[in-house]
Amino acid sequence: MAIDPTGTQIRIERGDVAAHIAQVGASLRGLTVGGTGVVTPYPEGARTPFGSGIVLVPWPNRVRDGKWSQTDPHGTAYDEQLAITEPKLSNAIHGLLRYTPYNVTVGEGTATLSAAIVPQAGYDFALETSVTYALTDDGIRVTHRLENVGARPAPVGIGVHPFFQIEGVPTGELTLTSPADTFFAVDDRLLPLSEDPVEGDNDLRGGKVLGEVPFYDTAFGGLARDEHGLVGHTLTAPDGRVLTIWQDESFDYAQVFTTDGYPGQDLAVAIEPMTMPAEALNSGQGLRWLEPGEVFEASWGVALSA
Repeated sequence: MAIDPTGTQIRIERGDVAAHIAQVGASLRGLTVGGTGVVTPYPEGARTPFGSGIVLVPWPNRVRDGKWSQTDPHGTAYDEQLAITEPKLSNAIHGLLRYTPYNVTVGEGTATLSAAIVPQAGYDFALETSVTYALTDDGIRVTHRLENVGARPAPVGIGVHPFFQIEGVPTGELTLTSPADTFFAVDDRLLPLSEDPVEGDNDLRGGKVLGEVPFYDTAFGGLARDEHGLVGHTLTAPDGRVLTIWQDESFDYAQVFTTDGYPGQDLAVAIEPMTMPAEALNSGQGLRWLEPGEVFEASWGVALSA
């Protein structure tokens, strides 16, 4: 029997909302609300394209040359070398569990996937991680949990890499709106040079039609929050339907990535909540140190409205 490269396929339902989750990378690979698909699909039996839906821990995005240096809150200095997992640009990218098959527990309208990060070269810390997908009336709520089960403080961050659509509408016709006041200018290795005020095509506060702007691989900060402390990015269809991708107080950054290389799509868009930007293992921006026994939780979600 052929092995699916994304592992066991998990399907959960609640009313007219259904999700499809893959075991490898704990990735969200399908979500329908009222019969409308809002997560961009890819063929079953295929490898995950562009990291679609995967969980990014214990860091999201890129680390230059895989090297990082930090001093923990108690004065212990680290100067470490991670494996290079983006050879084309000579970076370490998207954490340590991208190709890990998680343990799976399924409940009524929920699925929890858990995995351990063991001490290893470049990251000598021990974590227990989990992600819980819980269906709601209009979409899904996703909760990440990291626990430091080691004896020393551990540097951590969380990110995810979901792709979104409004089924039946070409992605190029969707309007993307994001309440970001800043964006990260990058070099030719997609590593940050500076955090600058948004301008031009990087100013998404008033909305941009995706087919009318250049491709993005851009991190954003300075995210405006509503009265509940949430950030909301939206994709709006010409017929008025709105897909909202929200993130809680722990997620201070978001990456927007567009490509014409996604299977079966003329254009695809990923909107990626992150607790810290690229190179945070060096800059310290958004980096969290978990003390032994400490737990860090963060949530984001998706809702479709007419």
